[in-house]
Amino acid sequence: MTVFAKFRTFDLPARLLMINQFGINLGFYMLMPYLAGYLAGPLGLAAWAVGLVLGVRNFSQQGMFLIGGTLADRLGYKPLIVAGCLLRTAGFALLLFATSLPGLLIASAATGFAGALFNPAVRAYLAADAGERRVEAFAVFNVFYQAGILAGPLAGLALMALDFRVAAGVAAVVFAILTAAQLFALPTRAAHTPAQQASVLEDWRTVIANRRFVRFALAMIGSYVLSFQVYLALPLQAEFVAGARSQVLVSAVFVISGVVAVAGQLRITAWFRARWGTGRSLVVGLGILAGAFVPLVVVPDPERFGAPAAAAALLMSAALLAVGTAAVFPFEMDTVVSLSNGKLVATHYGFYNTVVGVGILVGNLATGTVVGAARDAGINWAVWAGLSVIGVAAAFALHRLDRPQLAEEHIVGAASADQEFEYTGHGHWPTKIPTGRR
Repeated sequence: MTVFAKFRTFDLPARLLMINQFGINLGFYMLMPYLAGYLAGPLGLAAWAVGLVLGVRNFSQQGMFLIGGTLADRLGYKPLIVAGCLLRTAGFALLLFATSLPGLLIASAATGFAGALFNPAVRAYLAADAGERRVEAFAVFNVFYQAGILAGPLAGLALMALDFRVAAGVAAVVFAILTAAQLFALPTRAAHTPAQQASVLEDWRTVIANRRFVRFALAMIGSYVLSFQVYLALPLQAEFVAGARSQVLVSAVFVISGVVAVAGQLRITAWFRARWGTGRSLVVGLGILAGAFVPLVVVPDPERFGAPAAAAALLMSAALLAVGTAAVFPFEMDTVVSLSNGKLVATHYGFYNTVVGVGILVGNLATGTVVGAARDAGINWAVWAGLSVIGVAAAFALHRLDRPQLAEEHIVGAASADQEFEYTGHGHWPTKIPTGRR
């Protein structure tokens, strides 16, 4: 079945959310890859100021996911999706006029916090609407997600030929259209909350007390650290291999990643699901992510087998990273819902994104430091071997979590706390099936 045929099998809300995610990534990536160049070039900001603006944007999103998820569970998913799109419209519109550092910081914080508002809400809404088809829904969702990442920079490159402000204006228009579409076309869907609503701190304690979920989030940091190297270590390797022609090689890395995700997502998901189920698919997917760096261990630099071989190894790693990421994502999103036991789903997503966001930050700092040190020491292969070890460790941690006896312990504990539900599973991960009232 083609992507669009599968897309048409979902209800209107799910289809709107998938299109919405394409638009979100289209608008975001047509602008943000070029923001640093605009700040340092036409605006003439110092390097520290550029780093501050970009850092504020990242923190206001990654650091605030838990807030966004909590608000979604309390206020409903649709209001947070609409508010996030509206806030990002305002943030991008402000970039049309902001030239001072305070104005740029406000615009950057607005665009980041907007993502913290709509991301957990979108995923929780899609999971609730898809029901038992969550894995399929997130597979199609990821196709739209990756298509936006693929199309956004290309559209931005064309607009940047005119002016950065033109790109910012078009991005703001994209989000304004998304805001209107979600406001008028997306049905309202409230989160499932108890009649006696607990305090925010009690909600957070509930999430943190879910030990199996917290262990899962910590284990998945490895997946995000590895998949994020398409933005960090692989472009650095492209510059090392190709020098002045590195932009061509970097573009090829992103094209391969996007094409694999868009063209192969549904086949990859179906193949993994049929053979391993959710838990084991995550383990195998992480194994592929770990193995993605093996070609660069074998050909770590142009000196060993020549520049063409080094470039080929880089592209092979990019392709394997894309396959591993496509394999992991739908099952990862499904598992977050399963481990939340159907309660405070958006808050769980928010906490999850915050945890992996902190992990990405630490991982990137460590990777950037190690890349430079390894090159200075003449052991370029050590960087890629280290990344593979991280993947193996994360896969082993997930394998431990996927053991039947641990799943049974979690199910028994959860069932004793909530007798309205019985549990089944995809693989060994527990899934909650309502037996009575909702």
